[in-house]
Amino acid sequence: MRPVYMISGGITKFRKSESRKSFRVMVKEAFDYAMRDVPKLRKNDIDGTVVSYFSDHFTRQLKAGVMAVDMCGLVPKPTIRVEGGGATGGLCFQEAYRHVASGWMDCVVAMGFETMSRVNTWKGNEFIALASDTNFDYPVGGFYSGYYAMMVVRHMHEFGTTVEQLAKVSIKNHKNALHNIWAQKHLNLTIEDVRRAPMVAYPLTELDICTMSDGAAVCILANEKIAERMTDRPVRIAGIGAGSDAMRMADRPHGGVILLPHEEAKWYKKLKYPGVHSFRAGRSAAKMVYEKAGIRNPVEELDFIELHDAYTSSEIQTYEDLGLCRYGEGGHFIESGASELRGKMPVNPSGGLLACGHPVGATGLMQAVFAFWQLQGAIAKHNNSDGFIQVKPKSKSRPMRGLIHSHAGTGTYITCTILERAF
Repeated sequence: MRPVYMISGGITKFRKSESRKSFRVMVKEAFDYAMRDVPKLRKNDIDGTVVSYFSDHFTRQLKAGVMAVDMCGLVPKPTIRVEGGGATGGLCFQEAYRHVASGWMDCVVAMGFETMSRVNTWKGNEFIALASDTNFDYPVGGFYSGYYAMMVVRHMHEFGTTVEQLAKVSIKNHKNALHNIWAQKHLNLTIEDVRRAPMVAYPLTELDICTMSDGAAVCILANEKIAERMTDRPVRIAGIGAGSDAMRMADRPHGGVILLPHEEAKWYKKLKYPGVHSFRAGRSAAKMVYEKAGIRNPVEELDFIELHDAYTSSEIQTYEDLGLCRYGEGGHFIESGASELRGKMPVNPSGGLLACGHPVGATGLMQAVFAFWQLQGAIAKHNNSDGFIQVKPKSKSRPMRGLIHSHAGTGTYITCTILERAF
């Protein structure tokens, strides 16, 4: 496997509706932004593309990927479309990585988009619900806010997690987004604001849940030779990991906890795992990426994380899956301030999906772009700001590292990727 580097990234501002722009135009805007940041790179240097979008239903257009590639002037180069529910963007990034790591290509563009405003909210939720089992869950009214409400109620029952702890996730992420011009929502919230918002599925209110969005994101990956020529601030992809699970939660058996390097089996003797309170695929993805990147203790060896917080509850669940704290302690982790911008493990300095929005095919790539800018120390440059949400490296004895985490369904596909500063 050859070393792979991210050399540039670009995004559009995520919006509730970008009705005047087609998906092709938004992808082209993100691509042009990325190309401007590496002026030495020419289209002739690009060998191919990987394109991600979640649903053909939103665009009412099959084969939309090649239309976006054509708009960027990258035909007749090879291209492929990737889809995997909410993890679509993360899977796209990892597929582009494999294109380069295998030696098949030297420079690849990963591009993703979604235009969810083209349908009414109720219809959008129906399309998303089609990512559940249409033979079992979907016909009885299954929808994702209901699934996550059920999961967090179980988490609350098992571990004592509180609605106030859920609210703190929303407060934190929206607070970070106050300093991110790319984010969809800029809100300064209190616990009361979150809890008084309209209830969607108990205990989740509108401010516990991300919103459907329009937007696009692009990442450019290359081998070492091209990276050295194109930028003096490359970011290396230190490792990738992924996991999967049964579509129906009822089909997921109980078993032993998948242990991370810093954990001990005795911690979880009485834990029914994964139950509906944990994501076994997330733990599998974390274990794999930590092994690939040589991570023994993520809280000590990672500098920040951009994770898939489609729900405040899923951020708390993911703290545990990633080993930031023990299973059952996710609520205490957020309450302690550990995941705040100046905490021991900053989580979602961008504002996450809760504040930035969730145009599904672009979301995982958006995370990669923000992580890339963090590792370059370029948040202020790309945000036209004083860099308030720029994370500081924890250690001078190792490269700065960040993890991005992408999640589909009720934990059906999950990806984790670690990027590190290479200059």
